[in-house]
Amino acid sequence: MLNKRATYAALLWLLTMAFAMRVLGQALQLWAPQPFLPPFDRFQGSNLPYWLLLSVQLVILVVMTVVCRRVQTGSLAPGARAGTVLMWAGWIYVTVSVARIVVGLSWPAAPAWFSTWIPAVFHVVLAAYVLTLAYYHRRA
Repeated sequence: MLNKRATYAALLWLLTMAFAMRVLGQALQLWAPQPFLPPFDRFQGSNLPYWLLLSVQLVILVVMTVVCRRVQTGSLAPGARAGTVLMWAGWIYVTVSVARIVVGLSWPAAPAWFSTWIPAVFHVVLAAYVLTLAYYHRRA
């Protein structure tokens, strides 16, 4: 049991760190632009003001971190019902996210929401987090 929990925790931490790097990359490009990173606008896939986007992203990161820690320590009890809800949400989320990327790659005149690849890829990362958490719960 400990081994499986450790595997889920490690994967959740990896996905959390990937998302954190995206958030950090965009913030860095706004306040201290780096030549090795894409321009700030490439990180922005919506019309949300950056202060709002960053606030939401930080809340998401806090929630992801708390969940990771709880899975790692075993204080998050797996539940079949939570697993089912998360599974449905995760598969819908990943389907929409991948469809967004496919439209962006297939249709040259697609609106910017479809063609900004950085946010699109990181929605797949978030969907993978939800699905990993779903599988953690479904093992109950």
